[in-house]
Amino acid sequence: MTLQYAPSEVRPHFPSPADFPKSPLARALRQPVLLGLFLPVQAGGWTDSTLPRSTDWSFDYNRALVLEAERQGFDLVFALSQWLPKGGYSEVLNGQALDSFMATAALSSVTERIILISTIHVLYGPWHPLHLAKYGATLDHISKGRWGINVVTGHRAVEHEMFGWERIEHDRRYDLAAEFLETVEHLWTETENYSYSGARWQMKDAFVTPKPLYGRPILVNASGSAPGIELAARYSDIMFIASPGGADIASALETLPAHTARVKAAARAQGREIRTLLNPLIISRDTEAEAYAYADAILAQHSQNGPMGRGKFDSDAQAWSQHGKKPDPYAKVGGNVYLIGTPEQIVERLLQLRAAGVDGFQLSFYDFAPDLAYFGERILPLMKAAGLRHDLP
Repeated sequence: MTLQYAPSEVRPHFPSPADFPKSPLARALRQPVLLGLFLPVQAGGWTDSTLPRSTDWSFDYNRALVLEAERQGFDLVFALSQWLPKGGYSEVLNGQALDSFMATAALSSVTERIILISTIHVLYGPWHPLHLAKYGATLDHISKGRWGINVVTGHRAVEHEMFGWERIEHDRRYDLAAEFLETVEHLWTETENYSYSGARWQMKDAFVTPKPLYGRPILVNASGSAPGIELAARYSDIMFIASPGGADIASALETLPAHTARVKAAARAQGREIRTLLNPLIISRDTEAEAYAYADAILAQHSQNGPMGRGKFDSDAQAWSQHGKKPDPYAKVGGNVYLIGTPEQIVERLLQLRAAGVDGFQLSFYDFAPDLAYFGERILPLMKAAGLRHDLP
């Protein structure tokens, strides 16, 4: 079986959950924009500040956030996956973290409607496509089609080294991720035993039951590079993107239209549709002055380490390459972009980002529990009035 497709070659079609009108993903895609929550399963959330807050990495805290997001009508939640040495990035971002796969799997039993996305480094450690195909099909049934995978390949050398390897070269990682996804899709769809011998994995007479309810679980990947975009175009339902220009809204609005158009064109060349998902960190209060005072208080107690650990752990990630290259103190509050202002100003920015080709927002906050409650009370109704969200039956 050929896994390396030429750029002009269309990959054979496997069904997506979006192809099934009754699937949870198809339901979510009836919204004008997707709405998600980026869970703080890691210490410090997304911001390296000691300003007091409730944000906590514990399962109970994150379960409460998910239940509140589900109550507000959010479509999905993500959680990151990280493998860091003792001490993590800093005193605040100290490496304490739940495993994304285990945490979101557990959340499937306490939720009813919201989609749960597990971030999984598919190239690390003992993962075999047969393992994930079986585990994923099981979770698909437990969640009734509400589970998916954010496929990541690992950009920090230290993470690969924890598993006893040298970091795999950037583009090669995406070749291997394609091999992994190709094999799990076969395992989810083949009605007979499946054998395969490839560059990284082998299997003989493999078979997976149960089969997923809607073709396969939801597939997501995050990248800003050409190989990452090509992987998304061929396999993913959603691509998690970053602003190519930086975290400030002006740079994001300048650079995102071409970036989102490129992603969608690559998918359409494969005869597929893909949705783009951006991660804004929202700092909002009733007045603009209050919002910026809150942001300034966060920054006043900020350490020197950024949320991605730049300067401490070597990374070859390309999606964040422009972040931090120009003076912008507010970029340290976190997120692919930061949005600071009144509820009305936040909604106006979301409308602008939607016009720039962003199909959904995976939100994060500084103080998650109260800021999520404020979002539901003050911002979400304005999003509905602006046509960004609907109340679905």
